[in-house]
Amino acid sequence: MSPLPGVANEVEGVLNPASGRTPDGKLHLLPRLVAEGNVSRVGFAEVTLDNGVPTGVERRGVVLEPDEGWERGKNNAGVEDPRTTWIEALGRHVMSYVAYGPLGPKPALAVSEDLVNWERLGPIQFEYQPDLDTDLNLFPNKDVVHFPEPVPGPDGGLYFAMLHRPMWDLGWFRPGEGVHLPAGVTDERPGIWISYVPVDEVKQDIRALTRPRHHRLVALSEHPWEDLKIGAGPAPIRVEEGWLLIHHGVSGHIEDPFAQVQTVNYAAGAMILDPADPAQVLARTAEPLMAPETEEERSGTVPNVVFPTAIEEVDGVRYVFYGMADAHIGVARLDRAE
Repeated sequence: MSPLPGVANEVEGVLNPASGRTPDGKLHLLPRLVAEGNVSRVGFAEVTLDNGVPTGVERRGVVLEPDEGWERGKNNAGVEDPRTTWIEALGRHVMSYVAYGPLGPKPALAVSEDLVNWERLGPIQFEYQPDLDTDLNLFPNKDVVHFPEPVPGPDGGLYFAMLHRPMWDLGWFRPGEGVHLPAGVTDERPGIWISYVPVDEVKQDIRALTRPRHHRLVALSEHPWEDLKIGAGPAPIRVEEGWLLIHHGVSGHIEDPFAQVQTVNYAAGAMILDPADPAQVLARTAEPLMAPETEEERSGTVPNVVFPTAIEEVDGVRYVFYGMADAHIGVARLDRAE
């Protein structure tokens, strides 16, 4: 998928899609559409298949716009980088997205039964956790994805869980303020965290999803290709060994974390999370599974980016949909190798 010439909502790119199936079983993408001034909306596009292989899309409009005050600043606005998970226990698609509001990027949630009509649940409000000696709500946060089913929590109970990626440098907001790390964390590079909400609370009130607790660090950068930071990609999927999490790793140099143009390289790897305790990593790739190689991946709004955000199965084959250089959307086949 590439921007259509003359379409105002797409003039600065189509990228980083969520995905899902409508009640009639048809596969759709929910791409981030970027208009002039870096203003993002969430679009809706039916995937076209050729002998079971995704080959293109048919646009069906826009399903989410930066309509709320907390999704807009004086000089910015956007609902960005949606990720969707069908949670059977709730009978709903849960969308996480980045609200680019007055204080920069903050995560928010919305839910839908049909992928078309979305009910905002509001910004995520992380419960205060004394042992961290900080308030997670102070920090920009991205790459929120939900597990598709309840998982064991720290106390052994069943929880709906979400992965997320806090960023500890507050210098973007208060010049000179710098990095504030939670207690027990010594590496300032942004990594993957997990937080939980009790199943019973969510079934009583769906808005409880926005009030996660029991925050734990899952993984930090380990390898050269992810030297700057890592973050979750698509929602985890269940495989024989545990939860398969495709993640992105970033290397290079970042002068301003919120600048649109950066000198970076985004590649994709994978982790296996423990099904008995998804805060534990059982295995991870030392080398990327996918790195920028094609012209569309190496040249664009942010060059040298592959950014996976969705996984879907078609006729028994898994396909990964991903952003290409913050300008286009590509698809890759994900095969299992012994």
